[in-house]
Amino acid sequence: MENPYDIIIIGTGAGGGTLALKLAPSGKKILILERGSFLPKEKENWNTKEVFQHDRYHTKEIWYEKDGKELHPGTGYWVGGNTKVYGAALFRLREKDFEKVIHKDGISPEWELKYKDFEPYYTEAEKLYHVHGKQGLDPTEPKRSAEYPFDKVSHEPRIQEIHNDLSKKGLNPFYIPIGVKLNEANRLLSDCLRCDTCDGFPCLVDAKADSDLVGVRPAVKYPNVTLLTNAKVNRIVTNESGKKVKYIETEINGKIEFFSADIFALCAGAINSAALLLKSANDKHPNGLANSSDQVGRNFMKHQNGAILGLTKKLNPTIFQKTLAVNDFYWGEKDFEFPMGHIQLLGKANKEMLKSDAPPLTPDLALDEMAKHSIDWWITAEDLPDPNNRVTLKNGSIQLSYTDNNTEAYDRLLKRWTEVLKSIDCGDKIIPCSIYLKKKIPLEGVAHQVGTCRFGSDPRTNVLDLNCKIHDVDNLYIVDGSFFPSSAAVNPSLTIMANALRVGNHLIELVSK
Repeated sequence: MENPYDIIIIGTGAGGGTLALKLAPSGKKILILERGSFLPKEKENWNTKEVFQHDRYHTKEIWYEKDGKELHPGTGYWVGGNTKVYGAALFRLREKDFEKVIHKDGISPEWELKYKDFEPYYTEAEKLYHVHGKQGLDPTEPKRSAEYPFDKVSHEPRIQEIHNDLSKKGLNPFYIPIGVKLNEANRLLSDCLRCDTCDGFPCLVDAKADSDLVGVRPAVKYPNVTLLTNAKVNRIVTNESGKKVKYIETEINGKIEFFSADIFALCAGAINSAALLLKSANDKHPNGLANSSDQVGRNFMKHQNGAILGLTKKLNPTIFQKTLAVNDFYWGEKDFEFPMGHIQLLGKANKEMLKSDAPPLTPDLALDEMAKHSIDWWITAEDLPDPNNRVTLKNGSIQLSYTDNNTEAYDRLLKRWTEVLKSIDCGDKIIPCSIYLKKKIPLEGVAHQVGTCRFGSDPRTNVLDLNCKIHDVDNLYIVDGSFFPSSAAVNPSLTIMANALRVGNHLIELVSK
């Protein structure tokens, strides 16, 4: 079979969409395959009932937990992947996150590449994804070669009050680095409206910097780039030696087609990329493609995440709330020498979101009053790599085996933050809330999925080499969150994007020889 393409990219999320744009100017013939379609522009994009209660933009696909129970994942298959509905909080990992870190429940392993290796690509990704922020406020902030490319997103009055109160308590609140197409200096030139339907919603006005708008659509303007949607790759097929991918078997609108290339980049997300390798087992790779290390699918991480509402007598009329974060407890505190995690504001909750957690007969008026008085927070602690937390297959479907770890760090962070909120009259009552974790089942919230095919120079313990090429196969790369050796405690999207730019540079050099 001849290779009509130089490079095939499978998936268009934070990794695939970014990689596509990086490679597009190379002139090489590139095929992008996306199992979903373009997410439709419709009024329902901003309808809370449709988005949160009816899961309009999540897949209906059924996965399974380790005990065989059905799992309905909070993930969507669209051009742009999960970035179509992400909150666009785009953090760099801390410098120390790349080192060996001792936690209360275990060890976060050292990365072979360090922060300095990613820093120029973080800078490039921040420009590409319109990241707004302000350096010098976050006490854990890594060294930067440049200020944020776009000015911080300002606080609305109630959030500014909280910022000031936290500062008076000796804490160091800072502006969330966020990827939106906002121009506060001249709102007439701003795509972003600073609306209350951003975090967790698709953007009806294309003002969120997602990998569809920022990556894929600019990439396909190049004549050498082709995008096929509704194209699900079912199997990766190697040559007889098992050392090289020969072609991929792809289902398009019910028909099976085969595509070949010199290089393949698998960018389906940490869970689906691992699953596709396992589905592609053959005589040379009996335990799954590229699985001589027995590490494919293992060390799945998703963070210890939770949402809480702080209720006070004071009204909170904030519309665009996701502007403030706190990392003062990221590495622990005086009486706890282990890392705890990260705190940030969520998009503003409304009564329809709160219905997910309220008793069935709770009056709408009560929920509306709660929403009007709430400040909504997202808490993240690092979960640690565990080989038993893994992706496997159950009768061809995805099965996730996951046991929580590092829970004391999360519990302590939650308790400490509750104390802080009460001390600034921002939490007369604290209510746990799972509006971003469907049906209160934490495993369903897989937006921060990483691990499963980690990178490293030793093929006995790592699936990928340091360029994210699979050790066992000469022309197959994985460019999504799979490569993470550890999860850190901040949103992983920017690191996935930066790594895609890094790997893209490597591939450009490779195909130019």
